[in-house]
Amino acid sequence: MIVRCGRMNNFGLFEHNESRIPKTASRVVVKTERGLELGTIVGSFCAYRSGQLKLDIEQLQKYFLDSEITLSTEPSGGFIRYATAEDISEEKHFKKIAVEEMKFCENLVSEMNLPMKIVDVEHIFGGERIIFYFMADGRVDFREMVKKLAHEYQSRIEMRQIGSRDEAKILGDIESCGQECCCIRFLKVLKPVNMRMAKMQKATLDPSKISGFCGRLKCCLRYEDLTYLELKKRLPKKRTVVKTKHGTGKVVDGQILTQIVVVELESQQTIAVPLEEIEIFELPAPISKKPTSQQAEGAESEEDYDETDDQQESDEELKDNGQSDIPDNSPDSEDEKQDEKEDKQNQN
Repeated sequence: MIVRCGRMNNFGLFEHNESRIPKTASRVVVKTERGLELGTIVGSFCAYRSGQLKLDIEQLQKYFLDSEITLSTEPSGGFIRYATAEDISEEKHFKKIAVEEMKFCENLVSEMNLPMKIVDVEHIFGGERIIFYFMADGRVDFREMVKKLAHEYQSRIEMRQIGSRDEAKILGDIESCGQECCCIRFLKVLKPVNMRMAKMQKATLDPSKISGFCGRLKCCLRYEDLTYLELKKRLPKKRTVVKTKHGTGKVVDGQILTQIVVVELESQQTIAVPLEEIEIFELPAPISKKPTSQQAEGAESEEDYDETDDQQESDEELKDNGQSDIPDNSPDSEDEKQDEKEDKQNQN
């Protein structure tokens, strides 16, 4: 069976001997490398038949591969039992204890003046381990604090450093769309999101409106990006000469979703024409000559005209809003910047 468990909603394959899987959302107790954990069966409504997954390993791998998720075919642990009322009650008890453990750890951080922020605490269901999630700009020497925590709670202590996107995954709530944050509900791989996607979808460039709980661009900007890219390829580039029923003109703009092309006619009149009603004017092929360096540079700038115009429009709109560039939603951007700083220091 596939079970999701843990504060970060990790999931994996678990071996079991049950002949029947309930067709309702079911909680289970499983054994993982971290100890006993309380999890939830995934796909319990239609994915199982007579206690077995309908999909074989190859089909399962293909499904997750299409979603760019790496799924290990090795069992993540074993099924212990279906969760009882006592198990659910114990889980609530551990959540209350975790609040006290977090306050105690925050006091230690303040007393020891450590440059870190405690985000959340996860008390493993079996009680074998307590995991503290924290944020910090760099490495933190918390060995002395771990000794005090272990002495206080007589349990194994694990400190796990996370980033802003993981913080949103743990603490996020309802987004501006009225739905629960995607990273909490279903997203397992947080793919990079950049400003090009927001510009192409004509989204507002106000950071407060297109940023999520993590302070970076919303992941949902990526959902329709492929469709926008395919539709944009159908539109002629700016400055392309086209024929319309109103006469010949030059393309000055285009609307991606509606597939409307804005054309400036020779009479200086500007009209909006559906894509299917225009015909690209075929210019005679020029005599082939070896281009000079200046001509080659001009050709490159002509090919990149669309992107240059979009960038200028984006920069102007950002200046009008009094906002600077929004950081891309890339989990590795901060690490790359830190590596560059260290390389420069080593060279000096």
